[in-house]
Amino acid sequence: MASEGELGRKWDRCLADSAVKLGAGFGLGIVFSVIFFKRKTWPIAFGSGMGFGMAYSNCQHDFQSPYLLHGKFVKEQ
Repeated sequence: MASEGELGRKWDRCLADSAVKLGAGFGLGIVFSVIFFKRKTWPIAFGSGMGFGMAYSNCQHDFQSPYLLHGKFVKEQ
């Protein structure tokens, strides 16, 4: 079982990644909606859904692989 600190870091990474991907998908959806699709709403929903899906997949992978060390080097002895 992961320690409380490591679990907190995973949640922080997950929430930050979700915010970035959801925001980027939403923003690209707005751009495509205004420029290409005559202000329809489906590109916004599609972009947001894609961003949320990628974030969910990354979080799921992060929580199911407890033995990965993120940004740490382990020195052999």
